[in-house]
Amino acid sequence: MTSQRPLVYAHRGASAAFAEHTRAAYLQALEEGADGVECDVHLTRDQHVVLLHDPNLDRTSNGTGAVADRTLDELRELDFSSWKGARIPVEFGAVSQQLLTLPELLDILSAAGREIGLAIELKHPSPYQLRLEDTVLAVLEARGWEPQSSRLGNVRVSFMSFDADAIRYLLERVPAEHVCMLVDDVQVEDVRTDLALGRLTGGAVANVLKAAQAEAEAILDTARAGIAGPGIGYVRSHPNRVRDWLSDGRRFRVWTVDEPDDVEHCLSLGVQEITTNRPAEVLRQVAARV
Repeated sequence: MTSQRPLVYAHRGASAAFAEHTRAAYLQALEEGADGVECDVHLTRDQHVVLLHDPNLDRTSNGTGAVADRTLDELRELDFSSWKGARIPVEFGAVSQQLLTLPELLDILSAAGREIGLAIELKHPSPYQLRLEDTVLAVLEARGWEPQSSRLGNVRVSFMSFDADAIRYLLERVPAEHVCMLVDDVQVEDVRTDLALGRLTGGAVANVLKAAQAEAEAILDTARAGIAGPGIGYVRSHPNRVRDWLSDGRRFRVWTVDEPDDVEHCLSLGVQEITTNRPAEVLRQVAARV
């Protein structure tokens, strides 16, 4: 790694190759040379921190219902990898070993034998509200993490959320340089389609999300969070704001950057961190550009 190129983070692991958030996806990301990995976290009913993006189990497992309604042991009985259709090498574990808790991911990263970044996204709304943040911090502290450096041995830890309340809560406990305010554009039609909502309901939900977007932008405008985490669509749609944040010293972590044109756009802007489902491909493009 040279100081001249951006860091490449594996989005939910190498999730183009294996099912997102699985043991296989993270081991593959390390094998591909990713500079860091990203994960999303939820709390189980018995207060374990598990790596899953959705609040519900339907999309990424053979289960159904809310993650928060299941104990960790109940989640262990589900299959979180077969939906992807990718054969998991024996060295990456059995199907029954693919669900990960945050401590288990920390074990994997600690064994990497090199410097590695970990970007933890706190998912909201959560039925446990800010207990999610408290539990994540307690897990880290129990292993020797301390806020000022936000390091745990060879692992550099940062925290992310789209939720402004979560970010403000984290900023009271962690230096701003380790906190990333996520932001993206809200389109009314996309909200209606994605959530299968009618015109009025979809518009009301979109207005709430737009207010959240404005709040996130205000946090970044005033440099309260040290890392800006826009989606690549936001970066392309708001060139002036992006330029202002960059020139004002905000570190940029852009997601989810899989297409060569988008990688090139990030490189041309001087983005410091690129989050991608395809770390090996992006690393090759970045290396060829530097």
